[in-house]
Formats: sequence, C-alpha cells, structure tokens
Amino acid sequence: MGESFYRGALARKMVEHSRACGGVMSEQDLAAHQADWVGTVSQKFGDSVIHEIPPNGQGIAALMALGMLDELGAGGEPIGSQPLDGVDSVHLQIEAMKLAFADLHQYNADLEHMRVTPAQLLDRDYLRERAQLIDRDKASLPSYGAPRPGGTVYLAAADASGMMVSFIQSNYMGFGSGVVVPGTGISLQNRGHGFSTEAGHANQVGPRKRPSHTIIPAFAMHADGRPQMAFGVMGGPMQSQGHLQMALRVLGYGQNPQAAADAPRWRVTGGKGVAVEPSFDAAVVEQLRARGHEVSVEAGHGVFAFGGAQLVLREGEHYIAGSDPRKDGCAVGY
Repeated sequence: MGESFYRGALARKMVEHSRACGGVMSEQDLAAHQADWVGTVSQKFGDSVIHEIPPNGQGIAALMALGMLDELGAGGEPIGSQPLDGVDSVHLQIEAMKLAFADLHQYNADLEHMRVTPAQLLDRDYLRERAQLIDRDKASLPSYGAPRPGGTVYLAAADASGMMVSFIQSNYMGFGSGVVVPGTGISLQNRGHGFSTEAGHANQVGPRKRPSHTIIPAFAMHADGRPQMAFGVMGGPMQSQGHLQMALRVLGYGQNPQAAADAPRWRVTGGKGVAVEPSFDAAVVEQLRARGHEVSVEAGHGVFAFGGAQLVLREGEHYIAGSDPRKDGCAVGY
C-alpha cells in the first residue's frame, strides 16, 4: 500500500486528479517523499517530563510555556499552589503561552530550515529570561526572543502490559483540500496553508520543505522514565494551548482526566486578545480585563474553537481516561 501510494497506481491517480483540478503535483514529487522516524523534544515540569514531536510540529510551544511556568514557580509562588482557575494562575498561563507563540511564529519551520534549534528554544536559561518578561499584574504585547546559539483525529491507547500510544492524524481544515481522488477514497490534505509567504522567513513556502503544523500528539513520563499519560487536544492552533492546560490540570493540580477535559478553557488570539468559553468564571474574566487582557467570551463553534481533548493517565496498575464533551469521542475500557 505504501509503495503504491507514493510510486504506483495510486500515485498516478492522485497526480492526474490533482492536475485536472488545477494542481501542480507531479509523480516525481510523490516518489521523492521520505518519511522520517524522529525522536521527541521534552521539557521537565514538576515531577513529570512532557514529550512532544519536534518542529516542524508546534508542540514545542506548549513545552516552552510549561518551562516558563516552572521557572516562575522556582522564583516565586509555584503555579500549582495558586487556585487553578483563579486570575493569578490563568494570567500567568496566558502570558507564558503568548511568549511561546511569539517565538513559534518567528522560528518554527522544517528542522532543516530553522535558524535556531529546538534545544535553544527549550534551554532553561533562555526560558528563565523569557519568564522574567511576564508581569504578574498586567497583560503585555509579546515579542520573539533571541535564543543563544547552541480537522484532526486523536486517540490515546494503553494495554495491560503498560504500553501506551499517543496518536494523531489530520488532513487539516475540514477534509483538507476538499479534493477526493475518484475511485480511491483518498482525500488530499492542504497543510501547505501552514507555510509563510514572508520572503526569507524560515517557514517560507518552498519545494522539499515541510510547513509548520499542528499534528502534535503529546506524552508525559515520570522522571524515572515510566509512562504516565498519553494525551492530545484536537483543534488547530488551540492544540499546543490545550496541551498546556491539560498538563497543568492533571500533572500540576492533580485533576482526573475527565475533569480536566470538561473544564472551561481559554485561548490566546493575538496581541492582548484572549477568548474564553461562556462557562469561564465571570469574576475571573473581569479580573483579567482589569489586568489589560482583551477578553472575548465565545460560544464553542466546533473543534477549532477550544479544542477536543482525549487523555489516558496511568495510576499505579490502573488507567484513568477522559474524553472531551466538545466533540465526538469516548473513553472505553475492555
């Protein structure tokens, strides 16, 4: 199947239909594709180590934000000691995420074209400097830093032997390009939307390059290497923000996976903008506005609004699962 998909009859059908629809894909493009088996990038958070796939995936933004929050706790009141959904905790989460996104949009790209390395972005000294930019009392407009040289489907599965899997797949918006190759059932993706058209940007659109993307399954491990939690949050740019919120709720505050998935969410929207769900505490919304956040209360309108989380947590010899009520999904044990 794989050989035919890239070099055989299916490849020819895809190219022929793409060209019939005005596309420019060639058989040589498909034949030249090479999938990479990659390791993870990781960040220590409390007693856990959170793993994400490396760039061009955007999961590194969640790791950067978690690292900043860890540094803020090291230099003051630990975030886990603050009321989980209180204004102090939520404000710090938002500010850390904004700084992480500023770096993400400046630097994230195909690894071969990045001008800084993931290790530089995750360097604790660098994250400490970024964390020091956060004002605990008011919202700020983020800018990227200068690191030192140096339509999604998600599932989590676990078995009786302790094997755990975090898996995600997406053709991007809705059904990707909306083009289905006749007679095959193959829907063509439109991940090229994740490229930048800015000349000279590391993520500038070009041949033989992978765009910045949000296909980012996440995994948490204990400090000694034992598997702890497989988790993911479907929803485009909400994904890394959702990873931050799920990791904080379950690993930082000890919520069970279902409670974490059910809880109201926020998402940064650019500048000082923050969107929150209608179920968000109204008093906290007003307190965030008083700190300078431009908060809008938005009803969930599909998975791209506030995401859809799925989690499997291992506790001793048992598993605890949670499935987001915002979209289709369920937690099943057998």
